[in-house]
Amino acid sequence: MRIGATLFVLAALSLAAVSHAQQGTRLFRWVDDKGEVHYGDRIPPEYANRDRDVLNEQGVNVGFEEGEVTAEERAVIQAAEIAAEAERIAMAEISRRDRMLLETYITVDDIEDLRDRRLELLESQIKVTELYLGNLRKRLVNLQTEASVFKPYTANADAPQVPANLALDISRTAASINLYEQTLARTRSDQQTLRLSFDDDIARFRELKGG
Repeated sequence: MRIGATLFVLAALSLAAVSHAQQGTRLFRWVDDKGEVHYGDRIPPEYANRDRDVLNEQGVNVGFEEGEVTAEERAVIQAAEIAAEAERIAMAEISRRDRMLLETYITVDDIEDLRDRRLELLESQIKVTELYLGNLRKRLVNLQTEASVFKPYTANADAPQVPANLALDISRTAASINLYEQTLARTRSDQQTLRLSFDDDIARFRELKGG
């Protein structure tokens, strides 16, 4: 038993010694900026970012190590990853829209019918807004005419100041006009955007259906 244990310990020490020897004789091979090949058991700091081959004591390639990544290289890698992720998301969105088109519509006429209904709804909103605007502008003209005999709307030095309620009415009417003008502009923009969106959907649907 003692002999067996002794042999086991000697074998373990031998393996450890071999392993240490192999680690101690590990060599690296790398290429510098000029394309020249270098060998060594350590990588000089100026070549730390270089990829290198790992060689055993017989000079046989037994592995590969990547060099350290510089801040510039890391930025390039991150930018590439971000671009790849953005492209993946864009492709997924295209696939989603394609499925929606094929599942929602049977013919181009179906798309055009929905487009026309939505455009008609926006057109109705535009006409109502224009009607409100017309009435508000007429009201503002009448209020300004009424206020024209009061200061500060007249050059008559003896004229009284415009009544507070009349001034407030003018201010509120002008603010309402401005609000409806913004609403009108936004609705017209939505109408144009909707028209272009449906044009794209029709073109894509035809492409998916093979013309």
